[in-house]
Amino acid sequence: MADKNNNLERKLSARHMKMIALGGTIGVGLFMGAKSTIDWTGPSVLLAYGIAGLFLYLIMRALGEMLYVHPITGSFSQFASMYMHPVFGFLTSWSNIFQYLVVGMSEVIAIGTYMQFWWPSLPNWLPGIIAIIFLCIANLISVSAFGELEYWFALVKVVTIVAMIIVGLVLIIFGFNGIGPTGISNIWKFGFFAHGFKGFFFALAIVIASYQGIELIGVTAGEAEDPKHTLVKAIQDTIGRILIFYIGAIFVILSIYPWDKINSIGSPFVETFSQIGITSAAAIINFVVVTAALSGSNSGIYSASRMSYLLAQHHQIPKVFKKLNKHGVPFVAVISISAGILLGLVLNVVLPMINPSANQIFVYVYSSSVLPGMVPWFIILISQIRFRKQHPEELKGHPFKMPLSPYTNYITLIFLLITLVFMFINNSTRVPLIIGIIFLIIMTIIYFMKYNNKSENN
Repeated sequence: MADKNNNLERKLSARHMKMIALGGTIGVGLFMGAKSTIDWTGPSVLLAYGIAGLFLYLIMRALGEMLYVHPITGSFSQFASMYMHPVFGFLTSWSNIFQYLVVGMSEVIAIGTYMQFWWPSLPNWLPGIIAIIFLCIANLISVSAFGELEYWFALVKVVTIVAMIIVGLVLIIFGFNGIGPTGISNIWKFGFFAHGFKGFFFALAIVIASYQGIELIGVTAGEAEDPKHTLVKAIQDTIGRILIFYIGAIFVILSIYPWDKINSIGSPFVETFSQIGITSAAAIINFVVVTAALSGSNSGIYSASRMSYLLAQHHQIPKVFKKLNKHGVPFVAVISISAGILLGLVLNVVLPMINPSANQIFVYVYSSSVLPGMVPWFIILISQIRFRKQHPEELKGHPFKMPLSPYTNYITLIFLLITLVFMFINNSTRVPLIIGIIFLIIMTIIYFMKYNNKSENN
């Protein structure tokens, strides 16, 4: 039970933590979005995933260094307030809430579309409503219920990717079902960089977006069992596995199919399984994509509700949001975030009926979560530099230091800034980026008008 001090319970095990980190990152972006990045940059997308993965590893190591000393709920938001300025903690919390609200909305809307694969006449809003009610109840039961759900959601995705990599390697090396071995020459035969330097950086922006959610492990810190050991192990294991899954799956796809033909074959995952005679491949992948969407919504409710809890502790939203139920869950926050996602689902159905162009507005809003989603990464890198200056004693004998800090911090910050510049240059991502900038400006103004001079003591 929650204690009298309104503290969250530590009920997430190492098993949960690893899968939460994996599940938050491996999702629809891989199963459905890989085709777009391949189209922009061809086989060099492998390089893009590798480079982005390296920088994300550095970000997670910076976070891990601080979490080892301070394993607290909503960690990167708290670190922003402690080591930078409270406005950055405020912005980070609201960026996280905004990101997961819009991602949650898009995921539950997508669930309706995916379910029509089996039931074409089913109203596409109905599965979304059922999903959000189910996930809300699960999150209210206990944090371990959330962790258990996320564990199994992530496991389905991981098993599917591993199976796809194994099947792909069989086709590449041995061939199957009358098809000769394909080899890997497709990776360079039709050009490695599809659209030059610019295309590579356009794709890199989307690749980076597909890694968003990895920092969710920092939100869970306040509810992790044995946090020092659990968090370090989860961070160490997760990055390598994500790189294997992303790079391994896309390597297999690019080896089997010429990159410029991938857009014409439908889902490369479905096609790969179909080639070895699995006739139900489309249904299997559709089930996995539904699972990925449920996982995204589940993580969204969890993360956004914990950031709401944190804002309430700092008196920046009504204190009712920090109330815990008997299971130690901030129930008002969970219900409110679930209701916000549900409202987005309703608006997605109603607005296009009133104004057909409203559909495009939703596309922009969903895409605009990319910049707010990157805010925690900037915060982590800058906070860790200042953390080191303030805690020299605690760094002595520290077993999980950020490698080559602060130089790696600065290089990673430059990399993220370059990516944002190319997002602005790209017509497809410029408007979402501007929406994200406007959101951050508005929230900054709100902070300095309402909260700058108020105490943040609990």
